[in-house]
Amino acid sequence: MRMLVRLVLGLFVLKAVVASPRFSRQVDLDTYDSANYDVDLDNLNLENQDIYDYEDGLTIDDPQIEIGTLAPPDYNYPVPEASLEEQEQEEEEEEEMPLKPQFIPQGSGGSGVLMGPNTQKEEELLPTTPTTPQEGSGGVEGSVSELPEPDEPDEPDEPVIDREGMPTCLLCTCLGGSVYCDDLKLDSVPPLPKDTTHFYARYNRITKINKSDFAFMNKLKRIDLTANAITSIDDKAFMGLPELEELVIRENHISQLPALPETMTLIDASHNNIGSKGIHNEAFKDMTSLLYLYLTDNYIDYIPVPLPDSLRSLHLQRNNVQMMHEDTFCNLKDFNYIRNALEDIRLDGNPINLSRTPQAYICLPRIPIGDLV
Repeated sequence: MRMLVRLVLGLFVLKAVVASPRFSRQVDLDTYDSANYDVDLDNLNLENQDIYDYEDGLTIDDPQIEIGTLAPPDYNYPVPEASLEEQEQEEEEEEEMPLKPQFIPQGSGGSGVLMGPNTQKEEELLPTTPTTPQEGSGGVEGSVSELPEPDEPDEPDEPVIDREGMPTCLLCTCLGGSVYCDDLKLDSVPPLPKDTTHFYARYNRITKINKSDFAFMNKLKRIDLTANAITSIDDKAFMGLPELEELVIRENHISQLPALPETMTLIDASHNNIGSKGIHNEAFKDMTSLLYLYLTDNYIDYIPVPLPDSLRSLHLQRNNVQMMHEDTFCNLKDFNYIRNALEDIRLDGNPINLSRTPQAYICLPRIPIGDLV
């Protein structure tokens, strides 16, 4: 019974499907007319299978736009007048829209000013400053109030040092027995510790050396006063120094060389104003340990003889030495006398002809440097 019912239902469904118009069109498409579909399979040329004969209606026409005639990127295409009017109307509406002033608090990246077109009403409450905002200050051009510009730092004035009464080792540098007071703008020799052995006060403003400046300095061995403004030295300012060996007073304005102890090994008074009467008679005779005597760039017109046998270097260049005697360096009474130590004699830059006194150099290991013509 069930099988019979199912069969009847299937027949009704099949009838409904056949009666459907969609099914009839599909049947028409699936059926072919043998009269219109004649193909000679035997005469089919497989070699020409790549040649297709399209109908004229399916061919693609030539492109109407030629290559290279496209509009450039910045070409302004015409816009309808209606759209332009609408755009201008929208811009006018945006301009007429009032903006409320906003206050940017400090510390949020702004300068704490009111912004917007209505800020003119608030100008009466806030002070106005026409200054230009500094770079990096967070200010906005045209703001009502600006932070004040920082004042430019003034150049530091030269510190004024009260040197009177100041301990020397606070003013200068003390290292062991050496005291360094270079370039401190000193105008006098400061009090020195009693155990000072080497004193340096170069490039200062010292104008005079007094006898009391180095009194009771029994251990002092070297004094260097290069490049000061010294014009006078007390004649006995260095005579009370039993250990003094080196004195450097170059590049000053000294016209008189002071008396020096017999313990000297180096004297440098170059670049001064020492003249013909600026050196004591036989000033270096008893300095049996003297090795270096430098008197360059002065106004000396003679060689200060007698010179000790220990002397190794004598510099008198650029002075006013005009003549030399045959016994200036040698001993005419003893032809076997040889001065082996004196190897460096500089007389260049003087108005003297060394070739006129050949007997003055026979005891020297080397001929002096100077004009031989």
